Amino acid sequence: MASEVGPESEEAAPSPRGGFGEGLAQALEASLPRLSYLDLDKDVEFRNELIDDKEFDIPQVDTPPTLESILNETDDEDEPFVLEDPTLLNIDTFDTHSYDTSSVASSDSGDRTNLKRKKKLLDSFSVHGSVMRHSLLKGISAQIVSAADKVDAGLPTAIAVSRLIAVGTSHGLALIFDQNQALRLCLGSTSVGGQYGAISALSINHDCSRLLCGFAKGQMTMWDLASGKLLRSITDAHPPGTAILHIKFTDDPTLAICNDSGGSVFELTFKRVMGVRTCESRCLFSGSKGEVCCIEPLHSKAELKDHPITQFSLLAMASLTKILVIGLKPSLKVWMTFPYGRMDPSSVPLLAWHFVAANNYVNPTLAFCRGDVVHFLLVKRDESGAIHVTKQKHLHLYYDLINFTWINSRTIVLLDSVEKLHVIDRLTQEELETVEMSEVQLVYNSSHFKSLATGGNVSQALALVGEKACYQSISSYGGQIFYLGTKSVYVMTLRSWRERVDHLLKQECLTEALALAWSFHEGKAKAVVGLSGDASKRKAIVADRMVEILFHCADRALKKCPDQGKIQVMEQHFQDTVPVVVDYCLRLQRRDLLFSQMYDKFSENSVAKGVFLECLEPYILSDQLVGITAQVMKDLLIHFQDKKLMENVEALIVHMDITSLDIQQVVLMCWENRLYDAMIYVYNRGMNEFISPMEKLFKVIAPPLSAGKSLTDEQVIMGNKLLVYISCCLAGRAYPLGDIPEDLVPLVKNQVFEFLIRLHSAEASSEEEIYPYICTLLHFDTREFLNVLALTFEDFKNDKQALEYQQRIVDILLKVMVENSDFTPSQVGCLFTFLARQLAKPDNTLFVNRTLFDQVLEFLCSPDDDSRHAERQQVLLELLQAGGIVQFEESRLIRMAERAEFYQICEFMYEREHQYDRIIDCYLRDPLREEEVFNYIHNILSIPGHSPEEKQSVWQKAMLHIEELVALNPCKAAELVATHFSGQVEAIIHKLQNPFLLFQFLRSLLDPREGISMNQESLQASPYITEQFIDLLCQYNPHQVIDTLQVLESYRLEETIQITQKYQLLEVCAYLLEKKGDVHGAFLIMLERLQSRLQEFTKESENVREDPSFKDVEEILVETIALCQRNSQSLNQQQREALWFPLLEAMMAPQKLSSSSAPPRHAESLKSLTMQVLDSTAAFIALPSILQRILQDPVYGRGRLGEIQGLILGMLDTFNYEQTLLETTTNLLNHDLHWSLCNLRASVTRGLNPKQDYCCICLQQYRRRQEVADDIVVFSCGHLYHSLCLLNKECTVGTGSQARWMCYRCNSSNKIGKLGENASDVKKGQLAQAQVKTSPSCSSPRGDSAAKKTPSEPGLDPQQTQAFDQLCRLYRGTSRLALLTELSQNQSSDSHRLLGISKSSPTLHSVFQNENFQLHLTPPPLTED
Repeated sequence: MASEVGPESEEAAPSPRGGFGEGLAQALEASLPRLSYLDLDKDVEFRNELIDDKEFDIPQVDTPPTLESILNETDDEDEPFVLEDPTLLNIDTFDTHSYDTSSVASSDSGDRTNLKRKKKLLDSFSVHGSVMRHSLLKGISAQIVSAADKVDAGLPTAIAVSRLIAVGTSHGLALIFDQNQALRLCLGSTSVGGQYGAISALSINHDCSRLLCGFAKGQMTMWDLASGKLLRSITDAHPPGTAILHIKFTDDPTLAICNDSGGSVFELTFKRVMGVRTCESRCLFSGSKGEVCCIEPLHSKAELKDHPITQFSLLAMASLTKILVIGLKPSLKVWMTFPYGRMDPSSVPLLAWHFVAANNYVNPTLAFCRGDVVHFLLVKRDESGAIHVTKQKHLHLYYDLINFTWINSRTIVLLDSVEKLHVIDRLTQEELETVEMSEVQLVYNSSHFKSLATGGNVSQALALVGEKACYQSISSYGGQIFYLGTKSVYVMTLRSWRERVDHLLKQECLTEALALAWSFHEGKAKAVVGLSGDASKRKAIVADRMVEILFHCADRALKKCPDQGKIQVMEQHFQDTVPVVVDYCLRLQRRDLLFSQMYDKFSENSVAKGVFLECLEPYILSDQLVGITAQVMKDLLIHFQDKKLMENVEALIVHMDITSLDIQQVVLMCWENRLYDAMIYVYNRGMNEFISPMEKLFKVIAPPLSAGKSLTDEQVIMGNKLLVYISCCLAGRAYPLGDIPEDLVPLVKNQVFEFLIRLHSAEASSEEEIYPYICTLLHFDTREFLNVLALTFEDFKNDKQALEYQQRIVDILLKVMVENSDFTPSQVGCLFTFLARQLAKPDNTLFVNRTLFDQVLEFLCSPDDDSRHAERQQVLLELLQAGGIVQFEESRLIRMAERAEFYQICEFMYEREHQYDRIIDCYLRDPLREEEVFNYIHNILSIPGHSPEEKQSVWQKAMLHIEELVALNPCKAAELVATHFSGQVEAIIHKLQNPFLLFQFLRSLLDPREGISMNQESLQASPYITEQFIDLLCQYNPHQVIDTLQVLESYRLEETIQITQKYQLLEVCAYLLEKKGDVHGAFLIMLERLQSRLQEFTKESENVREDPSFKDVEEILVETIALCQRNSQSLNQQQREALWFPLLEAMMAPQKLSSSSAPPRHAESLKSLTMQVLDSTAAFIALPSILQRILQDPVYGRGRLGEIQGLILGMLDTFNYEQTLLETTTNLLNHDLHWSLCNLRASVTRGLNPKQDYCCICLQQYRRRQEVADDIVVFSCGHLYHSLCLLNKECTVGTGSQARWMCYRCNSSNKIGKLGENASDVKKGQLAQAQVKTSPSCSSPRGDSAAKKTPSEPGLDPQQTQAFDQLCRLYRGTSRLALLTELSQNQSSDSHRLLGISKSSPTLHSVFQNENFQLHLTPPPLTED
């Protein structure tokens, strides 16, 4: 309890008058009004843009946690806090008078976020301008410095702002300034400062009558700001020896909150009883369960005093691990806890409340952050009186924060760890401005967080957070933010919209100023201040200001234009300004301003005038600019004409209202410059004249067409424009854009028709043909002109006059084209196709003489004219498809088409009559489409929809022409036969007289490699078909016979062998004999081939290795050896010798002759081949037999062994190698067997030690049960059971003495179907036998599990068998025997595949594929040269 200091009444204490905001603004020479703490009107205006408050709802809990339960919680940190740099807390290195971390401007403050990667800042200045006004409070700053010098006040340490400004110092003084920056009070003394330490925290209540001061040594004082008297000195409200970090008044003047460096939070209640002022404290949060380093009570302004949330007196607290929101009234209650998650331990926790409008309601929002993520929590009270907290959209940053301030409900101001200020729009999360704050030399509260004044008795975590703590150096009030520096005080305020624009103008950023003003005009700007009223009023205000800026831009551009220099420099100068002026004048819809004052200004300079006129072009072309004055329009055309930009002139004219110009002059300009679109537009829009442009264009293109000359590119363009123009006029559309006025449409159509059907032109010569306009269009492009007429006729419904014009035009077309021989068949065909389509319409009213169609048919089918055959056929086909077939007699049409060889016409007609078989003849006779006959036949025979009679006729026709089909494409013919004629193969073969053609057909049909699937059953029934193919194959492609035989199936071996013998294909014959089973016969053929090649080889003298004969010998020898190897496995010893010895004799025979005349390389080659035969022979015949056979030879028996010395020595080397290999293998296998038996014996004889002396099933000790038949079973996992218990649980497999036991507990706990590890040990005189199987959960440390047996029972029983399985698992890697076995199998299988006859492939489960079979090779050591 604190004793009374003064007799004055708290309730009667007067408060200072006047608003500090207005006075401070005057002191700063600014006339802007102070922003209110909560501007409700603005909040309601943008409520529709806010985030849905139901998003990210936190689930509601039935029973909120109590404060006591939270105090007893353990920290949420996943790992203990470890200080990164212990020297940061070395108190001995600190000067006790140097209390705070220095500013970034003076030195590095040890910020760890400097190590983080910084993202590139956006240049928001060009978009939003300068949002904040940054001002120095010179009066206060000067007096702070003066107080430090004159009264030894010390450096500033804390600031609090209301209608007064309170600044605390390091020597315990509190300086109070009024709205004029005058020093009103100096509270405290340096002597008290020496006792209490520096002021570490300040707070002013809501009516500005009381000041609370917290000190570095833990004391607190309350002052009367009216009289300057000390009201309370509080020394026992919290544990001694801890600094006051925060002290905050609540909305209740008798209630305050403080937070000390021990991390505890206390509630201070001020009372006055019997004239004595007291202070009661209550601990809200103990630092022993998590240190709180930031507190923030919810304050509400006068206009929100009745808000339902204010009755709870909410308090937000930030510890090192979580955020808490508690209610102090009516009783203490925790409403929310929110853990941080992982973050940088040096980052500073921040809290800030603000009332925000959302969905027509105003509710408090708590912003909290630690590090680089800001979370927003919306707090609401429901009808039941409970508080709900909803998580809103959070803000991700690329920097760590040390301060967070609401400047209004839309705009937040952030200070990062490198003292850069960031202004953020909360809704869009867009950064509006960045301000460098290092010049402030911000004061940090590090010394208080480290509690240096009391000996530094704080945790390392809190001290680390305090490195960047500046809670007491920044204070906000009335939309203004105050920053306390070491020698100054700065204030930041939002600029008004006008001030932001003017600021850009002062920087000469005219384009940016206009863009910013336009964003204000459109309501898209951020952080807007000073614009009020409805939307139209705001737009009018901004528009007036923008007009002023536009005049300023124009004047500035003209004034600063370079007087001398190149035209390009001047144009570039005006290009920077004039387009901007034009654009914003049009945006503001101020064409009057643009074409009067602005145009007059820029007309003073010819270059500026030209740039101005060129700027109008894109707006005119996009139809955004209408109503141009006549003078501007005339100047515009003249300007582009002078610059020779005639294409631009044409594009402009067709988008302009040219009624105010001199029409004749414009038409003349267009004609001279060939601006035909513009000329037509001027005639149509300016004079309502539609025929004159047609006459002008006809005069250009008609003469060359009538003379038969080709048109130039320009004339072709004019002709196309004429066609499009006529089409537009007849369709009621304006050319090139828009529509003809509705009242003129009938008149224009009639004028165009009258023009087209004129018998002669106005200035016709005597040689002019009749109907010149229609003739000209027909000669120019018949098809397109008829398309124009067809589109026009589509619109003729009940218009009698139009129908008359239609008939008249058709008559003229027929007269002109039929009686004139100048038109091509294609052009005539186009006309009659057009007529056929018109006549085929159900509502047709046209009449055309049918005789004309007959004449056209005669003309197109004239057999005397071979020119343009394809063109005439295509024209007639289009005519028939368009409906013209009704105009002809079909039988006559078919006759004429056949005579003219119009096979597509014939096909069209036959298809109409369902004579599909005759269509085959059409395809076969048409050289351009003959390949398509196969698809046609296949489709008719396979696709449903055709009758059986039709399919049968097509089938018969195809059979009739089968030889032609095969000759056309044997492969496609074979595919067709396999699909639809598989039963007629023999008949087809008899029809094919050409042997080579038959060979191609059979190869495509029978060879599976061709991709055609033939019915094998029919082939097996007629094997002579396949044999006939083999015969032809031997004739035409003998090298492919073996490969083909390997894939063919349906042939007889005897007949095929006779065929191959007929053509002397010995290799093929040997293959077939081997396949038949006559191995000796196949061998004799191969031996004969070998001997003949050897004779040819021995006759050669030089280039042995390079001569083809040696390669032939080698290839045949390899094939012969492979034949012997493949079949030796199934032969007895005598039969093997009958194969190998003749082969060996054949190779040695040439060497028996005198080798004196043979080249050395000749003999060496034979020896190498002979050695190859010997090596292969040794694998199947014993070496003594081979030696005996060699020595029995008369040549070598007479003492000529020297010639075969190398062969014999090679055989001996092979013998020695194989003997060594056998001995080594035997030793390895013996060693493996010995090792295995030793380990097996050790496993079987090893004793077992149970873990307990009771049964794991019945839980009785094994000694207490006296059943004689009951055995004790002990497993290697240590579990012990009675055998009867195991039997009852069905834990045995097998019967009698060969029972296999399973551990009940291990088996049931695994639940994966594996047997438990089993072993048994009998203590009552006999042993139970058990089958042992290991499970992963109960394997012994040595990995073996075996039943202990008495020495009197040797031998392998099932337990020992299980132990051997265990031993196999112990042996890491594959056994040597398995490796040798597979190597031998691989070697033999490789040799069996030499000739290409595939045997069964090696098993896929090869030991070499095992992942454990790996070679660990070490690279050879490096040797120096």
